[in-house]
Amino acid sequence: MEKLINIIQSWLSDPNVVKLVEVAIGILIVSIVFKMAAQGLSSQVQDGDLRYRIRKILAFISYGFIALLIVTIFNENLRQLTVIFGVVGAGIAFALQEVIASFAGWTAISFGEFYKTGDRVQLGGIMGDVIDINPLRTTLMECGDWVKADLYNGRIVRIANSFVFKEPVFNYSGDFPFIWDEIVIPVRHGGDHRLARTILQRVVEEVTGSYIEPAKAEWSRMTHKYLIEDAQIEPFVTLIANDNWLEFTVRYVVDYKKRRATKDRLFTRILEEIDGTNRRVELASTTVELVSTPGLHVSLESGNGAN
Repeated sequence: MEKLINIIQSWLSDPNVVKLVEVAIGILIVSIVFKMAAQGLSSQVQDGDLRYRIRKILAFISYGFIALLIVTIFNENLRQLTVIFGVVGAGIAFALQEVIASFAGWTAISFGEFYKTGDRVQLGGIMGDVIDINPLRTTLMECGDWVKADLYNGRIVRIANSFVFKEPVFNYSGDFPFIWDEIVIPVRHGGDHRLARTILQRVVEEVTGSYIEPAKAEWSRMTHKYLIEDAQIEPFVTLIANDNWLEFTVRYVVDYKKRRATKDRLFTRILEEIDGTNRRVELASTTVELVSTPGLHVSLESGNGAN
């Protein structure tokens, strides 16, 4: 027992050990204080995105306090090790250049409005909803791939933040939380094309009409923020006649998360309306129709000198 006490006393007489104990106690106190602050503030905030940002900001502030605490306690030793730290720092910077680039990417994401949590983006060829952003990686809930349309497939994807400097960042919901979408309806030649246009226009206004006013308001803010021309928000129908059928294209704006459901409603209503036209309007398909055949002339000649 006396030997153990002597060992402890010798440790406590070492100033470096004492400083390490002070750092450990300081880190524990800072962690507890900031964790309690994060829980207290989060319980008062109802908005999920704001609550997430508060937790992240408090976490980074706590890291700063811990770094300041370490520098303050080891201040004298750090002065003596300035040259060593410089050499070691250069080597670490070279070895961890991808990590540093990711941290720089996180800074650009945080202050450059590339995207935020909840946005639907495409990074590095992967599309999904942003569910977390940390100093090194962005986490996505992936959409698409083996699943058609913009639906979750269940995979969680983590992408290095340095991608924002290497490839384009596609944001489906940043400043303008709507997208333009189109469907193509082939109609048989000989039908009532005016009735077909009327049906399509009526159906698209019925299904997507609720998006028009919110989209106009958002687009108005876009034109004030960016040098961009005004665009038509109202749905419209265009027609192209080709050799096979009359091709109607229906263009409309829709919430970026409701493309699949909106297309389902559009096609359902269009089929219901076309079925009620008593074949004045019919959908076309790739078929071959034999209208007429060329005349067939057969000439028989008898051989000469036959025995």
